[in-house]
Amino acid sequence: MNTRTLGRLTVSPLGLGCMGMSEFYGAANDTESIATIHRAIDQGVTFLDTADMYGWGRNEELVGRALQGRRDEVVLATKFGNVRGPQGEFLGVNGSPEYVRQACDASLRRLGVDVIDLYYQHRVDLNVPIEETIGAMAGLVRAGKVLHLGMSEAAPATLRRACAVHPIAALQTEYSLWSRDPEAEILAACRELGVGFVAYSPLGRGFLTGRFQRPEDFPADDWRHRHPRFSGENFGRNLALVRAVEQIAAEKKCTPAQLVLAWVLAQGPDIVPIPGTRHVRYLEENIGALAVSLSPADLSRIDAAFPVGAASGLRYHAQGMQTINR
Repeated sequence: MNTRTLGRLTVSPLGLGCMGMSEFYGAANDTESIATIHRAIDQGVTFLDTADMYGWGRNEELVGRALQGRRDEVVLATKFGNVRGPQGEFLGVNGSPEYVRQACDASLRRLGVDVIDLYYQHRVDLNVPIEETIGAMAGLVRAGKVLHLGMSEAAPATLRRACAVHPIAALQTEYSLWSRDPEAEILAACRELGVGFVAYSPLGRGFLTGRFQRPEDFPADDWRHRHPRFSGENFGRNLALVRAVEQIAAEKKCTPAQLVLAWVLAQGPDIVPIPGTRHVRYLEENIGALAVSLSPADLSRIDAAFPVGAASGLRYHAQGMQTINR
């Protein structure tokens, strides 16, 4: 597998998002999830992504168990900042220096590691100057607890202010055929500042794979039931866009998932998608995207079939939209 760079980090061109292994997308199966992580490493995937909020910390614990004896084979990324209560309720964003230090120590314990390779601020806290948050994160680097810093869903102006305090290796933001917001300003800002770009939900939370034909196909406790793009008339409108992707994928002799991942990969060598799955078969399908070559004509056809802004519905519910790109 070739490599890509995020700041000074060298990672596989595809990472593995671990969020759905512990929450949001139906019942968890730790045995299957750990097998998927092991298979990913065996196949050359060296970049694993988790966060302290996923499953109230259970996801970090899961990843930590999976990495026992294999820690040196991966670049391990986790995040802090989204605070949740004892029932899983969202309590807001905290970027205070004291919380930064507390959250890092807690993540290190759950992961069972001595150092975090890439530590993200999960969401920007508007009540704390970004200079204070990044300054505290830089202190973690000096203390040897963290190697590189990252940000998630930060606006370009915020990213510039952060980079003035300490180098930022990566900015993580949702990016896929149906979430192309970063193309307006964020990608240009990252390239100007030498910041790598990590694309989360590159498969549109699974929707762009074509596996879901109706809302009832999602498990009853699946978070996507409350997501605007999977609700009401938006579902059918977005499914029509996926049909066009399926046709192009069939002509390219690949799956829709492989086509849309290849599209993200083709947007620049500084972009690393982190599709999430807890199933080995989908992991291997996703890795197959690395063998899909898209010509300029292919890319133009995909853009015509799924143009910027074509998706129906916001990419988060109202509360979530308040926390992005700030």
